[in-house]
Amino acid sequence: MDATAVTARAADLPRDPGVYFFYEGDGVRYVGKAVDLRERVRSYADPRSDRIRRMVDRADRIDVAVTDTETQALLLEANLIKRHQPRYNVRLKDDKSYPLVQLTDHPVPRIEVTRDPDEGATVFGPFTRKGRVETAVKAIRETYGLRGCSDHEYRNRDRPCLDYEMGLCTAPCTGEIGEAAYAEDVDAAVHFFEGETGVLADPIRREMEAAAQERSFERAANLRDRLDAVESFHGSGGDAVASPADERTVDVLGAAVEGDRATVARLHSERGQLVDRSRHRLDAPEGEDRVGALLAAFVPQYYTDRDLPDAVLCSEQPADPEVVSWLESEGVAVRVPGAGREAKLVDLALKNARRHTGGDDELGALADALGLDAVERVEGFDVSHSGGTAVVGSDVCFVDGSAEKAAYRRKKLPDRNDDYANMRALVRWRAERAVEGRDDRPDPDLLLIDGGEGQLAAARDALAETGLDVPAVALAKAEELVVTPDGVHDWDTDAPHLHVLQRVRDEAHRFASQYHESLRDDVSTALDDVPGVGPETRKRLLRRFGSVENVRSASTADLQDVDGVGEKTAGALDRLL
Repeated sequence: MDATAVTARAADLPRDPGVYFFYEGDGVRYVGKAVDLRERVRSYADPRSDRIRRMVDRADRIDVAVTDTETQALLLEANLIKRHQPRYNVRLKDDKSYPLVQLTDHPVPRIEVTRDPDEGATVFGPFTRKGRVETAVKAIRETYGLRGCSDHEYRNRDRPCLDYEMGLCTAPCTGEIGEAAYAEDVDAAVHFFEGETGVLADPIRREMEAAAQERSFERAANLRDRLDAVESFHGSGGDAVASPADERTVDVLGAAVEGDRATVARLHSERGQLVDRSRHRLDAPEGEDRVGALLAAFVPQYYTDRDLPDAVLCSEQPADPEVVSWLESEGVAVRVPGAGREAKLVDLALKNARRHTGGDDELGALADALGLDAVERVEGFDVSHSGGTAVVGSDVCFVDGSAEKAAYRRKKLPDRNDDYANMRALVRWRAERAVEGRDDRPDPDLLLIDGGEGQLAAARDALAETGLDVPAVALAKAEELVVTPDGVHDWDTDAPHLHVLQRVRDEAHRFASQYHESLRDDVSTALDDVPGVGPETRKRLLRRFGSVENVRSASTADLQDVDGVGEKTAGALDRLL
């Protein structure tokens, strides 16, 4: 688009707050927020940098979405950047986004909290705090009976479900309420999300007062808490910014930019003790205040599905004042400390960020070693079982070298003593979900298989069968050999890129073993019929020997080595198994 086309498009836009999109073909190439959409889009007729000028030149259309407030524009921009990963935005590459509330496009709409709204749905948000949104939606369902079931369940219902019995739904599926009356209840929900708090608060207050009069004090207290959440739903946050003495949770953000690389290191403190740390890779921003711009992009994208701390300490002030205003409206103190313990924490975060922005780039080394463009997102797979029973698989995820536990998944597999078939089934399960759009996580840059050539071949077969085009390698435990489609590699034991794979492999193994043990210990076995073997002794035997078959073949002396197994119990095991 040239300057004339941009100016003409801007002239058609409202002066409201909102977000704007630059498209190239069907792809979103840039998302921005604006207090005044018309003025902000008009400024692109004379772009402020060569990079943005290239983006405008390649764009063929501009679209916008109007919001009610500047804060909504800020949060919606973060959602859209994370969803579309536009090439020209500073992006935090994870799979979270701010929660929305949707009423589906259906004659009898369903209400639900979602991060990926349906086509044609009436959508409200985005909202900052998922817990507050879920409380409001539950209150709406209890007050107005809006359904939460899927359209498939709705179509096939011949009698009211449990939600009806619990007072969460008025059962339009079976005609317990007519569509016209249901539509009035939907309108009440719409009015609430548009800002009319009383349509929900007033019924809850009446119910609370009635419960108190009936001396149902526990229910009255629960209703009071729900009323507080509903009445504060449309507030600007409502909480005063905590003083340092009141701050129980603190996040420390250190940001570093070098060339086209940028890293934000986060330290998390609870009651004065460091309890967590993480690093996050982003595309480097342009302009003079690159660190401030980096923090301004990171903060709204990072806190999409995470509890806000009481305070955020930054190495520099975020360049966007709206980001700071939003945090403070939510009761979060924002500081750039100059001295004392807080300044030392910021220095520590900066050291973490700089160490992973400069030359010590283990992910870059891994990508180079494997001949890949990038390996920012790695998923690790392992299978665990006992002689073909209680077979389970793990799928763990690392982003920018750190575990992303919210993206972990596990799978119960058919019982069989075939490691290759088990791995093929596990990877096929993941690949099919990705290809069919049923997995809400982004596709990984690399799959790491715990095992050797056989396990890797099985995984690659599953990928080929499903059509998921993702590179895969394996790491064998015995000699720490890296198995790739091109051959077997013996990397130096001190190589940082080998350490990345080892961390992912070890975590996949831990997660699979943990799930396997929980299933194995819960199943009924022949041990249950042996006198003297209770649940705890059974668990110890299975953990020691791995399976009932191994217990059966163990010697009396070995059995007595297990805590709780004496001579009499060992004899009973030997006789009855």
